[in-house]
Amino acid sequence: MSKLPQVSGVEVAKVLRQVGYEHDHTRGSHMVMREIAAPHRRVTVPQHNPVAKGTLRAIIRAIGLTVDEFVERL
Repeated sequence: MSKLPQVSGVEVAKVLRQVGYEHDHTRGSHMVMREIAAPHRRVTVPQHNPVAKGTLRAIIRAIGLTVDEFVERL
């Protein structure tokens, strides 16, 4: 299992686009990404640099990837 990288919210959003999410809306400093195949499934990504480790791990888990798969897509 890979160590979690330090990434920004913009980099997380790029990975989400690769796995089938699109930008739905932004509120403050948080982007809401919507899955194209299931429009009711959403993930909130903070536009922080870096994204906190616990938040990043929760996002990775919510989109159904492993840490290794996420790192490969960066």
